[in-house]
Amino acid sequence: MKPSLSIKLAQLATRLEELNGLLGAEDAARDLDRYRALTREHAEITPIVALYREWEQSGRDLAAAREMLADPQTKSFADDESKAAKARMEALEEQLQRALLPSDPNDERNVFLEIRAGTGGDESALFAGDLFRMYARFAERNKWQLELISESPGEMGGFKEVIARIIGQGTYSKLKFESGGHRVQRVPETEAQGRIHTSACTVAVLAEADPIADITINPAELRIDTFRASGAGGQHVNKTDSAVRITHLPTGLVVECQDDRSQHRNRAQAMAVLASRLLDREHQERHQKEAAMRKSLIGSGDRSERIRTYNFPQGRVTDHRINLTLYKIDAIMDGDLFELTQALAQEYQAELLAELGESA
Repeated sequence: MKPSLSIKLAQLATRLEELNGLLGAEDAARDLDRYRALTREHAEITPIVALYREWEQSGRDLAAAREMLADPQTKSFADDESKAAKARMEALEEQLQRALLPSDPNDERNVFLEIRAGTGGDESALFAGDLFRMYARFAERNKWQLELISESPGEMGGFKEVIARIIGQGTYSKLKFESGGHRVQRVPETEAQGRIHTSACTVAVLAEADPIADITINPAELRIDTFRASGAGGQHVNKTDSAVRITHLPTGLVVECQDDRSQHRNRAQAMAVLASRLLDREHQERHQKEAAMRKSLIGSGDRSERIRTYNFPQGRVTDHRINLTLYKIDAIMDGDLFELTQALAQEYQAELLAELGESA
């Protein structure tokens, strides 16, 4: 183990002893906020220190086995014990490195999913509809809840733009690598010659912002317009200006919401989307500064970056960031994204481990 990692782990072990003393004090719960913070820190550190204690014990076992190697009568036994202790130490060291990786504070947040048609006209809008269905089915498979925020239907079907909120445990952690350019190669239904066309859509996955804790929006910097929501008509035709459009003047970001008949709820939803976009904008700027210092294996996070190709004639889906090709396009379009999302998460974790090793 590298000395810097060993020092870090020893410091955590010392801190755990301090926390045990603080939490065991008679007046520990007098300040509830401080008590909760200490309890949370104790819960985070305890499993890491337990692994560290196992690693230390394996080190002592290894040292004892090596001492016995000098005795011919115990040499065979000591050799087996030495190999076993060394293997345990290596496995525990890998676990400890993973445990020390920084966690993403957004991983457990709900997300806003935004899909926009790009090059390809009607075919791009149809593909945007297919992508939306893919993520909706993935949400079902994870027992998440999906709320449609706004939609702009395509002329031949699908969407020019669609925004949805996905609610559930670990939504951002599983969807955060989906942001970027998605390309489709297939024969459109309107293509008489059977030629393959290439179209593209842009996907953005935004962690839902806490409008109070995460971001401050100055009301004076907003222009809020109301208008009559478009609809199919009939007895439920919208006779009031319930649709809301919010423009953030400093950045030019515009959010529309007309899915609900209540102007108040549409306004609240639009503000939530705006807050998440502004928070994402801050993260993107910070990420670009970090990316200037190091290249990310998972990509720059640039929305224009092509990340995945869906080739229907060949039945394959290729993620270009990790050079992974899966020949199961029907299952993937039906929401079976588990192999893709897991592979991306593992690659990202491997990158963080490499960085930890370089800085150690």
